[in-house]
Amino acid sequence: MGRFDTERKELIELLRSKGITDENVLTAMMKVERHLFVDQMFINRAYEDNALPIGSEQTISQPYTVAFMTQALRPKKEMKVLEIGTGSGYQAAVLATIGCRVFTIERHLSLLNSARKLFDVQQLRVAAKGGDGTVGWSEHAPYDAIIVTAGAPSIPDALVNQLNEGGRLAIPVGNKEAQQLIVGTKISGKLQTEVIDGFKFVPLIGKNGWN
Repeated sequence: MGRFDTERKELIELLRSKGITDENVLTAMMKVERHLFVDQMFINRAYEDNALPIGSEQTISQPYTVAFMTQALRPKKEMKVLEIGTGSGYQAAVLATIGCRVFTIERHLSLLNSARKLFDVQQLRVAAKGGDGTVGWSEHAPYDAIIVTAGAPSIPDALVNQLNEGGRLAIPVGNKEAQQLIVGTKISGKLQTEVIDGFKFVPLIGKNGWN
């Protein structure tokens, strides 16, 4: 057994107890070693159900948040997913481990470079670039799902436009202090949404986010 196998199993059981039911998500989160994605000074806290700082005033999301948002996308193998806000790379790694083709954008180049190294070492199918995620990545559109890992003032039209018909979008929307998680499905060209309370994210910075 690896050093953190027991802690990871305990985390998965906690996620089950909190209502995560998608076996693809749970299996992927059991496989992905979160301790590789956290700042090494917090390595012994890697499997707590908490967000942790990763530098550049950013955080690695709470595992429950990762699980909930991933489950909301209804991910399947070969789904093409756009992630806005690579951060540590953990969320993209979970999606790629499920079998999704992941495209991810990060504006902090130090975080992007660290995440790319992890993707390469683990041979994950993730394409990553630096830039303004609020405008999307039109070259690879349309996407079957889009996940935004930072809080936006509103849903950027550019992301809705890059979503396939029937595609799913998960994005936190609100002010800089508190957000609601919006989960939507694109139907007849428009986003049909549901709202979930109780999440907090770092601000989404960019042309169609916060300045």
